[in-house]
Amino acid sequence: MFSISLWAATVGLIVFNANQVQAIDNGVARLPILGYNTWNAYQCNIDEDLMLTTAKLMKSLGLQAAGYNYVNIDDCYAEKNRTKSGDILEDQVRFKNGMVKLNQQIHALGFKTGIYSDSGWFTCAGYPGSFQNEVRDATTFAKWGFDYLKYDNCAIPYDSIIRQGIVGKYQRMADALAQVGKQFNKAFVYSLCEWGWSQVWLWGATMGHSWRTTGDIAPQWNSLAAIINFNSFITQATDFNGRNDLDMLQLGNGGLTFEEAKSHFTAWALMRSPLLIGTNLSAITPDVLGILTNKEILAINQDPVVGKSISPFRWGINPDWTSNSTHPAQYWSGPSQHGTVFMLLNTLDQPSTLSFNLTESPFIRAGRTYSVRDLWAHTDNGTAIRTFTAKNVPPHGVVALLLKDSGDEPAGLFPACSVWWQCTDKNGTHVGG
Repeated sequence: MFSISLWAATVGLIVFNANQVQAIDNGVARLPILGYNTWNAYQCNIDEDLMLTTAKLMKSLGLQAAGYNYVNIDDCYAEKNRTKSGDILEDQVRFKNGMVKLNQQIHALGFKTGIYSDSGWFTCAGYPGSFQNEVRDATTFAKWGFDYLKYDNCAIPYDSIIRQGIVGKYQRMADALAQVGKQFNKAFVYSLCEWGWSQVWLWGATMGHSWRTTGDIAPQWNSLAAIINFNSFITQATDFNGRNDLDMLQLGNGGLTFEEAKSHFTAWALMRSPLLIGTNLSAITPDVLGILTNKEILAINQDPVVGKSISPFRWGINPDWTSNSTHPAQYWSGPSQHGTVFMLLNTLDQPSTLSFNLTESPFIRAGRTYSVRDLWAHTDNGTAIRTFTAKNVPPHGVVALLLKDSGDEPAGLFPACSVWWQCTDKNGTHVGG
């Protein structure tokens, strides 16, 4: 943990610059992508039967109906060597019927499809990367029928060869996708898997629809907490057409309690991250499926009117603007088309009561009452006046709320202001407290 005058100054620059970037808008991925990715559950143990089975399961389990409409293949799908003409070739055993046919089958089920490559010589698992083959590979992906490209950051060429920064390395494929897209009359979703080492949240929106901000996620609370903490300082980089990518969903892969899984999904969804399932769907539990298909949480992630992430308004355990990878910010809020969204996160190892003054959130009006909707219990929980308290939030648990303005607060409340230590009469006298 470190406290944060220098960090706050840095964050101020991040927020300022992020707001100056015009996000790419090529007609796709205006909202966060919802779908499936093979890596977390299977890594290299993939084949065409698994992909088709996964797509069918997404349909039968109701995930497609909930909005998950991408089926994405990660690393390890290719032969280790390119063809004599220099093209990437799908594994001739595991994808023996070819990517074209597989895409046709998955598209026929109503899904879009994604593929993977790397900005270096090789992928992270040692398969052909796309450096100096960007247009060739983008053409292959288009011919195969893919709609989405995840682009990784392994096997970086020598400086004497690449002679450009990380932005230029990713721009090469962005340009190739645009060129090939015109040729094939299609727009690709471009997902930058750059891990945040080069402040990708500052420049990613100039070329891509999402950008990884940290290293790989693990199915452990400490991993989730560290990712939430890091992203709490760069939330302003997310909006329509471009967003911070907090990595794939780890629900159902072991290591997380039910409450931690709810916190994981809530934080990712309300920060408007892409939601890519990484679970073996043939073994998915009803509890995990219930989390993934929470319509009220998904509606915030897919809000067509407001594209911004929630942000912390109070850190809670730590002083505001403190970076703590084990105890991130606890009190978050943000706008939505239907009201103000709140996330209360218990980062402690024991139950905790979380309470806040409504006007701590910049999206709440003073002197008004607010109806309270619990987005996990799916219940209307009365009216909040000035404050809200959530009692006995489970360890590493979460409360997700939607507050809607419901009118003026009752007359005669004391003190006259909810923020009583600054409450001032028009004659200059401080009132209350």
